[in-house]
Amino acid sequence: MTAKRVLLEMGSGNDLHGGDYTKAALRAVEDAIHHSSLALIRSLGLDPARIEIEATIGVAHPERVHADRLKRAFPYGTVAVKVVKGGLDVAYGWGEAAVIASAAVAVRVDLSGVGG
Repeated sequence: MTAKRVLLEMGSGNDLHGGDYTKAALRAVEDAIHHSSLALIRSLGLDPARIEIEATIGVAHPERVHADRLKRAFPYGTVAVKVVKGGLDVAYGWGEAAVIASAAVAVRVDLSGVGG
């Protein structure tokens, strides 16, 4: 059976003065995952290692994000990170910009054999 999506959570993050796209993306991921508690994992006796997580991150310059660092933000599961064009850069006017990132985190679980 194919894994079913059991959660979709959004988050946003920023780096106001460093121009660090990875830091802004990491903050967006943390914002998303801190809004959720996957009690069903324990309630159903599921193996957390079998959870599939897909994080989609939007930033103005996707090539500046180190996706491997974002994977470490998740406590368990098989994690895939996709970085796409999005987010927002807000120029201060003196050559620096605030970097704003958006994140969508989807959690999928194979529910075959669960329930009756």
